[in-house]
Amino acid sequence: MADARRDAKDEQLEKSRVSPEDSVLTTDQGIPVDDTDNSLTVGQRGPSLLQDFILREKLTHFDHERIPERVVHARGSGAYGYFQAYDDSLAEYTRAEFLRDPSLQTPVFVRFSTVAGSRGSADTVRDVRGFAVKFYTQQGNYDLVGNNMPVFFIQDGIKFPDFVHAVKPEPHNEIPQAQSAHDTLWDFVQLQPETIHMMMWVMSDRALPRNYASMQGFGVHTFRLVNERDESTFVKFHWKPKAGVHSMDWDETQKVAGKDPDFNRRDLWERIENGVYPEWELCVQLVPAADEHKFDFDLLDPTKIIPEEEVPARPVGRLVLNRNPDNFFAETEQVAFCLSNVVPGIDFTDDPLLQARIFSYLDTQLIRLGGPNFPQLPVNKPVADVRNHHRDGYHQTEIPTGRAAYHKNSVSGGCPALAGGAAFRHYPEHLDGDLIRKRAETFADHYSQATLFWNSMADWEREHIVAAFRFELGKVEDVSIRAGVVGHLNHVDHDLARQVAEGVGVPVPSPAGPNHGRRSPALSQTGLVGDPVPGRKIAVLVADGSDSGLIATVGEALVDAGAVVELLAAHDGVVQAADGGRIEVTRALPTMSSVLYDAILVPGGPTAIENLSGDGLAVFFLTEAFKHAKPIAVHADAAPLLDRAGIDPSAPGVVVDQGGDTAFPTRFLEAVRAHRFWDREVKHIPA
Repeated sequence: MADARRDAKDEQLEKSRVSPEDSVLTTDQGIPVDDTDNSLTVGQRGPSLLQDFILREKLTHFDHERIPERVVHARGSGAYGYFQAYDDSLAEYTRAEFLRDPSLQTPVFVRFSTVAGSRGSADTVRDVRGFAVKFYTQQGNYDLVGNNMPVFFIQDGIKFPDFVHAVKPEPHNEIPQAQSAHDTLWDFVQLQPETIHMMMWVMSDRALPRNYASMQGFGVHTFRLVNERDESTFVKFHWKPKAGVHSMDWDETQKVAGKDPDFNRRDLWERIENGVYPEWELCVQLVPAADEHKFDFDLLDPTKIIPEEEVPARPVGRLVLNRNPDNFFAETEQVAFCLSNVVPGIDFTDDPLLQARIFSYLDTQLIRLGGPNFPQLPVNKPVADVRNHHRDGYHQTEIPTGRAAYHKNSVSGGCPALAGGAAFRHYPEHLDGDLIRKRAETFADHYSQATLFWNSMADWEREHIVAAFRFELGKVEDVSIRAGVVGHLNHVDHDLARQVAEGVGVPVPSPAGPNHGRRSPALSQTGLVGDPVPGRKIAVLVADGSDSGLIATVGEALVDAGAVVELLAAHDGVVQAADGGRIEVTRALPTMSSVLYDAILVPGGPTAIENLSGDGLAVFFLTEAFKHAKPIAVHADAAPLLDRAGIDPSAPGVVVDQGGDTAFPTRFLEAVRAHRFWDREVKHIPA
């Protein structure tokens, strides 16, 4: 049954695919075309004619082939896959079949994205990342539209246009693109203290994911699960990656944006093409309705988390992405996520940001995709039967039959009939109150959870946060805005405010009060390692005289663990091994960069080390990888090369083979699994 459910979506998509193979070029009307390079003219040098319908059709399509990009989340990447519940343990909480029946494999389409930049911006900017999942369930489509951070900048959706206008390029000069380091964003922050918790996340390494496969996801809002008895349980959704949660270095991200602006998009695509399927666990935090007010924050406040130490995140299923789209525009660009897409058993809460998003997402799709029939596009089309009285409109692709387009009717036998017990039912929440514009007092604490986040970070994570605030505020021209932000940080932690103030040239404020001292270890990446080896790219630096035996031994261990191994040399083609054999080069060193790899191996061989030591690109490759805290494995005879690169062979994450060390491949793999060795950033970089 599980395969049948997935196949239903695949079959539906297959009907929409059009292949150019074994076909003849035609117009849109099916008329064969024998020349599409030359317009119809009067003589060889005469004027073109309007009667050239082939020219007109081709240009018309070209002139109209763009649709409005998303105002936010414009830069995206997508993939198909499936979701499957582990067991039926959620059956007592929800009517949603895909969450309660472990025999179902529910097809999904997932779109990852940045928020602030345009479609043409780089993947690796400092930004929030979207993590949107469309479940094609038998009860209808369900869209879980989340981010890689569990909180948001604002508490009420009425502020969303103001926030986005502030973070987007400034209107007078359209600068800067896909960056938050400018006056208008930080002016908004200093005047809206509710943003401070989210800004702590954005200034952390969570805003610099190494790849989508090692990026956590969150539903952000508190939703409801509703069971057969119309009983409600509050729920927070989490996506926890099997690969662990891993980030990049800020200097590295800026360089990657130049070397490969499609870095995250390319990684997702290549993982799936290579069969290294990204996987996440869906976890839920469940809060009984009776416990709604037991916390020291408001469950409806989207700038707050429920600490996992208070309510554990319970694993309930797995998400696997296993197929790339066939056409970026038709699928990834035209996919339409709407928070209003819920199925029986999942419902909304009164979160004021969520309420606004329910309206805004649908409104966005109507303007982007040209009208209300966008659910008929193949990527948006439900696998559940769709029968209603909606009529006509732009892009109607179906041919409804029968006479009735209204309810009630008798001419069509009263069909489609009302659903009865299987229908979606909103939770019967009792509401009573005056119509007012006023925020609840329970939303008024803007600093406690920002402090909790700061307290929970490892030393290296704190160093990165301070450096990020200094970089961002250092780009702000108005010094009073810098001081205003530091004033808010002082309520988070005085030492944080002091370090930032000293870096951006504003007075250090007097302490605002003691730090509450609470921590949540679940917030630090140090405890979210997972298994990051599958899909990781390992660069092997080779030259004439390299040890092919060590390459084979270590390379086999890396490949067996799921890593991608590429051999880099000063030129393409082949180099000669120490034993006289041939080593096939994957890529030429001048076309690549250390920032595009996760770890480095130097297999050794005296002649090879001499050649690499004389190659400035190879030396810099190692120096830069070391600076970015990446694992480096070398043979003992590579000591002169390490010395040239300024690398301490005893530093954490530097794995040395003294010769004949059978554990060397295993030790290198363990270093790769650790992702980075951030503690060496300051301690082991030469002055």
